[in-house]
Amino acid sequence: MPTTNFRVPEKYKYQNGFGSYHESEAVEGALPVGANSPQQPAYGLYAEKLSGTSFTASRHENQQTWLYRILPAAAHSPFEPRESSTYNTNPDAAKLHQIPNQLRWDPFDLDESVDWVHSLRLIAGAGDPTMKQGLGMFIFAAGKSMDPHSAFYSADGDFLIVLQHGVLDIRTELGCLLVRPNEICVIPRGIRYHVSLPNGPVRGYILELYQNHFQLPELGPIGSNCLANARDFQAPTASFIEDFSGKTTYTLLSKFAGRLFAASQTHTPFDVVAWHGLYYPYKYDLARFCTVGSISYDHPDPSIFTVLTAPSERLGTAVADFVIFPPRWLVAEDTFRPPWYHRNTMSEFMGLIHGDYDAKSGGGFQPAGASLHNVMSAHGPDSMTHAKASSAELKPMKVGEKSMAFMFESSLMVGVTEWGLQKCKKVQKGYNEESWEPLKARFRRPEARKDGTKVESWSDGKRPDLGTWVGES
Repeated sequence: MPTTNFRVPEKYKYQNGFGSYHESEAVEGALPVGANSPQQPAYGLYAEKLSGTSFTASRHENQQTWLYRILPAAAHSPFEPRESSTYNTNPDAAKLHQIPNQLRWDPFDLDESVDWVHSLRLIAGAGDPTMKQGLGMFIFAAGKSMDPHSAFYSADGDFLIVLQHGVLDIRTELGCLLVRPNEICVIPRGIRYHVSLPNGPVRGYILELYQNHFQLPELGPIGSNCLANARDFQAPTASFIEDFSGKTTYTLLSKFAGRLFAASQTHTPFDVVAWHGLYYPYKYDLARFCTVGSISYDHPDPSIFTVLTAPSERLGTAVADFVIFPPRWLVAEDTFRPPWYHRNTMSEFMGLIHGDYDAKSGGGFQPAGASLHNVMSAHGPDSMTHAKASSAELKPMKVGEKSMAFMFESSLMVGVTEWGLQKCKKVQKGYNEESWEPLKARFRRPEARKDGTKVESWSDGKRPDLGTWVGES
């Protein structure tokens, strides 16, 4: 069965489907029939609209959700700046290092001293969340649950969370999600949530998308199924807390233009009794990805491994792609089977959830580590992998067993933060020296044809006889 054998069992119920119009009620009768905003919603609830796109966005892109809650989300004190001198996740272009070097990081440390909100470390990014353009790439490592009387949201973009270690128990306004290693989770812009750590410290990666939203890639000639199937994505069911007596103070934390702000309120943020719409958080088990590949020869482009994409205005070019390299069979004949050597107009940030990545056999690319090959930075298999693959017996073989590598790919040139380049102290100094500098020139000029005649050389200044060229008479 194509599912992950999780160590931690599931504890919540979900609705299945990507981009589906979902509805859920924790109390029967809380959802209005037909109308969205009745004069008096059931049980004294308030109707509130949550808009993830403009009202007039194209129908196939429009994402809106109606919430039926005990008190409106607006019922809180004014926001005040918090930790202004230390908290900044905005990819400020003036402070980013724009460098062409290939980079690789050792595994990032666990940090048991911080909660989810303070675990976010921007490692690279491009664009500006205030203009709703670009993205941020984060490492997170937390050891404490958030205060039980707090909630957090990002006004800057959608969080695509790739968990590498631990378990995330996430309560959102729309319901609960349990996220385990080999699952991803997407929390859209503005949705409030709380993160508990039931199994201790956590660590992983985040891609924050400042523009548009993630969608499934087009399948083209593949047809109607394969890659990430829509039915395998899971959205929460309505779940709420009854605490509106005014005796408890809750803190609402907002990440706004990369800065942290705080407001207070005397009722729980998690009071949505029912909801319906297209704008909601969701999760996905990466083991359910249905891989495709060549069954004759050559290695197709890695776009065949795209789980989610965020298109730009240019057709076929993504602001962000989320790509995985799961366990799969290789059967191509007369083919160098690992990923080929490559220079890309896209930026490639890679991470490893568990196992070994089949294109790197030197041991430097480890779970909880990362690499960045920026725009047109040359990369590919290390020398050991190349030597092995060039002489391997080309029989059917399965690669990536018990492994899951992934890539955040972007059309943007991403800059590296000071934390990512220096302060984290995880950049490997010998990445090139280990991976590609050991490659040897293997070119040998042919000495003679099969019939024994000498092959003429260009080195003597004469062009070999190739017959009459076009344009010659």
